[in-house]
Amino acid sequence: MTSAELRRRLIRPGLRALPTPRTNPFALGYLALLLGTTLYARFGDPETVHRLQSVSSTDAHNLMVHPAISLIGSGLWVAGSVWMPYFWAFGVTVAPLERRVGGIRALGVFAAGHIGATLLSQGVVLGAVASGGAAPDLLDAIDIGVSYGVLASLGGLAGLLRPAGRAVALGAGLALIGNQLLSDPDLVTSVGHPAALLVGCALWPWLRRGRGRDGPAGRPRGRPRRWRALRSGALAPNPPTRPSLRVNSRGGTIDGAQALVRSTQLH
Repeated sequence: MTSAELRRRLIRPGLRALPTPRTNPFALGYLALLLGTTLYARFGDPETVHRLQSVSSTDAHNLMVHPAISLIGSGLWVAGSVWMPYFWAFGVTVAPLERRVGGIRALGVFAAGHIGATLLSQGVVLGAVASGGAAPDLLDAIDIGVSYGVLASLGGLAGLLRPAGRAVALGAGLALIGNQLLSDPDLVTSVGHPAALLVGCALWPWLRRGRGRDGPAGRPRGRPRRWRALRSGALAPNPPTRPSLRVNSRGGTIDGAQALVRSTQLH
């Protein structure tokens, strides 16, 4: 493979896939927000951090008292004190989804997974506590993070890929869920993670409908067919039109406007 072919096949597509503020404003903006809250959680006052995260938690108690605050606030923190894994997670899920469907739809998929999986998992917690299958203190256990939104984005992205890519994406999602079930069998995430992936898969028809008409930011996909034909040389441009000529009685030529003026003067 020559250097020109290497640039054309590997380097240029790889550079186009990198997130930029123009192509991925939602993904990069969200990552910047998570970086800020992660740094504050690491270096800020521990009591203040604990109080803020407790208010933001989507545990069953908070969802019954102030659901909007907890659902929004829980998505402003990462689970743990390390931000870099979420940078890579957004890079392979949220960012490519946003490039294909736009920031508004990517936000919709992320929010649907975050809210849907949270409500379902906490509903299971309520049922387990009511039936005696779980301890009552699970109703107040802090539940924060963006993993539901990331898995929903992965599920939504899978529906926009070719069959081979779709199988890889779904296989990676299932592998992550299986690893979590084996290494840390937590009731909340054991329900929430598979539910989030399924939410993203359920949005395939909605995501596919918008791709045929518009591009990532609502712009027409590609240029008009005639313009593409002109660029490729398959269609010659129309020759410039010349003003109509009329021969006068003295053998000269006059244009249409002059002929009209003279005919008016004669009448």
